[in-house]
Amino acid sequence: MAFLRRTIVFFLQVSSRMLLAVIRLWSFFFSRDPQCPEPPRDPLLLTPATVLAERIRRGQIKSSVVVQSFISRIKEVNPALNALVCDRFDDALLEAQAVDDLVTSAEENEATLHEKYPLLGVPLSVKEAFSLQGMPQSSGLLSRQSCRSTTDATVVARLKKAGAIPLGVTNCSELCMWYESSNNVYGKTRNPYNPQHIVGGSSGGEGCILGAAGSVIGVGSDIGGSIRMPAFFNGIYGHKPTPGIVPNDGQFPNAHGCRVELLCTGPMCRYAVDLPLLLKVMAGKNSEKLLLDQEVSLKSLRFFTMENDGGCLFVSPMDKELVQAQRQVAQHLETDLGVTVQPINIYNMRYSLQIWSAIMSSDNGKEQSFSHLMADGKSLWPSWELLKWIFGLSKFTLPAIGLALVETLANVNTQGNAIMVQKGKNLKEELNTLLGNDGVLIYPSHPKIAPKHHEPLAMPFNFAYTGIFNVLGLPVTQCPLGLSEDGLPLGVQIISTQYNDHLTLAVAQYLEKAFGGWRKPEKN
Repeated sequence: MAFLRRTIVFFLQVSSRMLLAVIRLWSFFFSRDPQCPEPPRDPLLLTPATVLAERIRRGQIKSSVVVQSFISRIKEVNPALNALVCDRFDDALLEAQAVDDLVTSAEENEATLHEKYPLLGVPLSVKEAFSLQGMPQSSGLLSRQSCRSTTDATVVARLKKAGAIPLGVTNCSELCMWYESSNNVYGKTRNPYNPQHIVGGSSGGEGCILGAAGSVIGVGSDIGGSIRMPAFFNGIYGHKPTPGIVPNDGQFPNAHGCRVELLCTGPMCRYAVDLPLLLKVMAGKNSEKLLLDQEVSLKSLRFFTMENDGGCLFVSPMDKELVQAQRQVAQHLETDLGVTVQPINIYNMRYSLQIWSAIMSSDNGKEQSFSHLMADGKSLWPSWELLKWIFGLSKFTLPAIGLALVETLANVNTQGNAIMVQKGKNLKEELNTLLGNDGVLIYPSHPKIAPKHHEPLAMPFNFAYTGIFNVLGLPVTQCPLGLSEDGLPLGVQIISTQYNDHLTLAVAQYLEKAFGGWRKPEKN
């Protein structure tokens, strides 16, 4: 058995490295990405949403000026990054003028405005997979490229009611199931810190436009890390809430069956101070379950850290800079707060990929399969699409075809899936017992700093570091931790138990002060 394991590991490592070498060689000769945009300089672009809203309500700045500043920034960066795929700039400026008229009319005082419109006049961006009235909602699928939303998703409607002003919709991966945001409808989105690198997925356009200071708050969704990976790769904050707190309706594709518990809609933003308010608005009355207004004493929390998944065969080894950044977090917590950060090694975490895959397919009927969604309800043979893709005849992206193939194979191994589902239940019980209501786990966001375009094809299972917490149903906050030697974002995940989102958000705000939070992308 040990010999077989070593053989499999060797084969996977060699295959991955060979494919990676081919991708890098191809990119060197055929891929030409633009230069980084200029860093943002307008002070309005560098102000948290909560501060912008407060200044707008007080009449200290005009919403129309704020919105125009972000529109100008998007026009400056988007040609190079391709993050915002459809805008509503004219409507946004009209809505901003209406906000200014409301403030100057003096019909309501500042306290009333704060209660009714906590995000008054603040620019907002929305993942294209969510319905935003008048905007496209293709989710990167060619067969849906003519779809236009006639209503707003519930979370979008709540943010608009709170006073936020949508600027447009942002790019995602095809059907929101890959960690590079590239599709045949809009093309690929590029990293604001280095356009040769990916932005993550599926909420990659959202992470990118926020990281580039083209927006200050945004809406994302997450079934395997689709909020947290883009937040990590683009140096911003993202939060996957406790399941069931924020409504998922109004997005495509939506979750059914067991996947309802896995899919989470959540906030993405550049400043940790904005996370509690955003989550409160998006959750509505459900926010009362999260104790978001409760003050958190960080010194009274129990901290744990785990630096890797424990040795999964299918996932890349950790980059040294990411390990070092996580150790710096633990060291700072111990030095500054006087707490103990306990290193742990949870054995079943090494099965993260298999557990996520098994639970994703555990009660997934044919009508909800990925292949079914790709074909818009018609039949689709993934192997035939792969052959068509080789000759440039398929209308789908290679990652989507590959996922459909993997899904087909996963559905065959029912006995193995049952074993992994049970491991997932055991792991959930173990983590809940470990963390209780006062514990926080520090865990890697991803084993690699933002890869270059197409490189995820050679390391397709690295999302296991985020996906495992979807199947465990735990709230997670993604936190930036400065930049690598190559100027790309570093980061870490902060995890707690269900309904203890306020703990991870409090730690995020603490780390923002300690490590600087989001950093401006610099032109290289």
